[in-house]
Amino acid sequence: MIPSGSGQAFESLQAEVIGLISRLPMSKHEEWIERSLSTIVQMASEDLDRLDWKIISSSLRDMEKAFSMFYPYRHVRKIVIFGSARVSPASAEYLMARDFGRAIAQQGFMVITGGGGGIMQAGNEGATAERSFGLNIQLPFEQGSNPFIAGDRKALNFKYFFTRKLFFLRESDGLALFPGGFGTLDEAFECLTLTQTGKFGPAPLVLIDRPGGDYWHDWNTFVQKQLRGRGLISADDRSLYTITDNIEVACEAIASFYLVYHSCRYVEGKLVIRLKTELSDGNVDRLNTEFSDILVEGKIEKSKALSAEAGDETFDLPRLILHFNQRDSGRLYQLIAAINQMGAASPAAAHPEQK
Repeated sequence: MIPSGSGQAFESLQAEVIGLISRLPMSKHEEWIERSLSTIVQMASEDLDRLDWKIISSSLRDMEKAFSMFYPYRHVRKIVIFGSARVSPASAEYLMARDFGRAIAQQGFMVITGGGGGIMQAGNEGATAERSFGLNIQLPFEQGSNPFIAGDRKALNFKYFFTRKLFFLRESDGLALFPGGFGTLDEAFECLTLTQTGKFGPAPLVLIDRPGGDYWHDWNTFVQKQLRGRGLISADDRSLYTITDNIEVACEAIASFYLVYHSCRYVEGKLVIRLKTELSDGNVDRLNTEFSDILVEGKIEKSKALSAEAGDETFDLPRLILHFNQRDSGRLYQLIAAINQMGAASPAAAHPEQK
């Protein structure tokens, strides 16, 4: 244990760290910088092992590199492509992923892959290095970066799987999953779990197979029979994902999600849905009639940005505010679909790839 006499030294160190914060150029984030540095100082006062500090240091390094890489592209929506590393470039699945990457990039989106071979390589090939990222992982064997992203400034090697997965989901505005093994299924179920629990999204999830393929249909049969059939998920959870073997359908599922809907966050216990264009009073009345079942209290109401959102880049966007029950995720996706249909003709819908 650390000697009791060192307590005053650490208190003094913490005071010095807090004093340094006022001299940092990014003073608008002072609260969060102070919290972060104070946490590190607090850990320094505890009896942690050397391995603990290696994990802390390496994970922070992973995050620092990723934050820096993605920052210049923060206003472009990005689509993550998941799938097997084992498919060959001649396979139908590879060609489908390559064509999807090309098509979604042509719409203005950017693509994120795991940077390796198979489906990951196909996504980078289709989108090209200019429009894609590769988030690789340091392993004692395989996997090197594929030739379509290797050496690019948007290719990054992570030390840990958990920091790598964090940025897959943090940076993604949509997910496209192709057939794969345990890892792909893990990613599919984790995305659905985080969506269902409100830790990710809302964002479109598209499950894509080769023409005529049954990989995701068989997966869905299991989900509907065993999960929904036993009452372990809701019937409305089927709205969380789209299954298709058509690239146009896949691209449309993603683009249509952002026609009017922009993003959302919780503020003081209320769900704030930011919109690219304001809905009419009549349309809001229709939403209240159709979706009253997901409200804990009150109604869906139009609003401007709340005071707690001051400084947010979406401050000027119109909003809908509701007391969402935080349980019926499938119904929330249905609400977003209804909002997009109501404003689909708006000029704001011309660029769903921008945020």
